[in-house]
Amino acid sequence: MHDKVFDRVEKKYLISSEQKQTLLELITKNMKEDGYFHSDVMNIYFDNDNYDLIIQSIDRPKFKEKLRARSYGGYDRVFIEIKTKFKGAEDNIGYKRRVMITHEDYNELVKKKTTLEELAKRSIETANDIQIAKEADYLISRFDLKPKIFISYDRESYKDENDLRITFDENLKYRTSNLNFTKKKHDKMYFKTEPNIIMEVKTTGAMPLWLVKEMSRLHIYPQQFSKIGKIYARIRKEKNV
Repeated sequence: MHDKVFDRVEKKYLISSEQKQTLLELITKNMKEDGYFHSDVMNIYFDNDNYDLIIQSIDRPKFKEKLRARSYGGYDRVFIEIKTKFKGAEDNIGYKRRVMITHEDYNELVKKKTTLEELAKRSIETANDIQIAKEADYLISRFDLKPKIFISYDRESYKDENDLRITFDENLKYRTSNLNFTKKKHDKMYFKTEPNIIMEVKTTGAMPLWLVKEMSRLHIYPQQFSKIGKIYARIRKEKNV
């Protein structure tokens, strides 16, 4: 499979700092820190003025699609990502396709000075890059998408040799203005109290028994938690106050 296309089952859990520390005692014995163990993750979600894509996602259809730009602190890389999710009988199966560009390229894209397809051609790695870029351009054109919401968080991540990945996202913040890849003092904190850590378990197979047993013992159960969906609901509530 192309390394810029990801196909996996994702489950999310909302946990406390105490539950995280207890889980880490087992995780560190069975997994290792991945190549980007600590990440400063910054996302800019694209939508139109009616927020059609986000609203569709909140409605939890069998199929949903998002477009976002993601950057990591300290790197001149912006990933333009198309995230699709299919709701199966038991699990949500997610697909993520992405094209990597520079911050300068990204600024040209959002100012509509160029297309993602043209940017992908500048540093093409595979024909698949061009196809993904074309699909993103189509979404932008069809839905009149533009940067709408900035979301950032601190990520800690672990992996094993069997394609299992566990991440912990903390300090979830957001804003709706000045949408660039820089954290601002006025960014709003989403969580006010615990539980305030989003744990994601991503795998292409079954979860290991040691993890299932420990989460059951700690009363940690999967739940629906879309960062962009929750933050959009918060933004609407703030505007109606």
